[in-house]
Amino acid sequence: MCSIGEGRPIVRRLVVKVGTSVVARADGGFGSDRVAHLVEEISEIRGRGIEVLLVSSGAVGIGRERLGLPRVPTSVVDRQACAAAGQGALVAFYDSLCQKFGLSAAQVLLTEDDFKDRRRYLNLAATLQRLLELRSLPIINENDTVSTDEIMLHGAAVFGDNDRLSALVATNLGADLLVMLSDVDGVYDAPPGTTGAKRIQVYSGDVVNFGDISRGGRGGMEAKIGAAQVAANSGVQVVIASGLKANPLTAILDGQPTGTVFPASKALNKRRHWLAYATVPAGALVVNDGARSALVLRKASLLPKGITAVRGTFVAGSVVSVLDVREVEIARGVCREDSKVIPALMDKPGRAKALVHRDQIAILTEE
Repeated sequence: MCSIGEGRPIVRRLVVKVGTSVVARADGGFGSDRVAHLVEEISEIRGRGIEVLLVSSGAVGIGRERLGLPRVPTSVVDRQACAAAGQGALVAFYDSLCQKFGLSAAQVLLTEDDFKDRRRYLNLAATLQRLLELRSLPIINENDTVSTDEIMLHGAAVFGDNDRLSALVATNLGADLLVMLSDVDGVYDAPPGTTGAKRIQVYSGDVVNFGDISRGGRGGMEAKIGAAQVAANSGVQVVIASGLKANPLTAILDGQPTGTVFPASKALNKRRHWLAYATVPAGALVVNDGARSALVLRKASLLPKGITAVRGTFVAGSVVSVLDVREVEIARGVCREDSKVIPALMDKPGRAKALVHRDQIAILTEE
């Protein structure tokens, strides 16, 4: 275990996300020296008694180079082909490095279904937990070869890049710290290099002028901030820092002023976090202002009389969005009834049982 400075938590479990701009060179080739130094540093951190999981981008970029494509592919099928060609090479290199530094690598490829399906979500946690108990280094990536959700440039319902994937993994495993390594040394209030741009040391909802997405990747700083907030809202502290500098993880763990820190909060427990960020709603319930106030301010259950409209077709036990009269999603929860029977319940006089119980709902707004 390790403390990362005054006022920061003891770190027993660390998730490290490395972006394409760290794994790949500027010309698109594999940055083997940089990755080797990172794995060596992870080995040293493991020697401190800290468990480490690695979420790594780079398969598409390596595959593009191996397939001889002149530029970054834009079509889904070409990106899948590149992922197929590059994933094996990426993990093989990690495996050789792990053996060199006394680690055991374990490849874990994930799709959206591994998160939005509650049983698979829990099974994933059990598998990753067992790998850590066996002192393995899980190397995690989205299964781009078979999944089109994450690889599409428009993003996905659960995760649209490895930034958010790393946040979901950190939450799933109850990590103490998530470090997201990129080609910039933190969050700036304007694109780095812009005159007057300043690095934000501790992020607290600051207004940021976002620049372009990362070189060769799909995330960019806006995606990183969103992912960091997902993890922080479930008690995981996050640091966004540069992976181009020497020993970035050690600097962070030693409490050096590095990157931008997102302090952890306890806004959502693990189940509510799963509801809020790792599910795809099967439909929606529109509620009136009275029901909105009851949900958000009093943390009450949702009753049929508070519903004004039902959207979509779904069965009892499905996750649904709760929308206010302005069509803004204010909550997400598990509905107890089929969509087809709800209209009759809305008009039924007298006392009715809750459609979405307060223990099965995640509030997504503060007011």
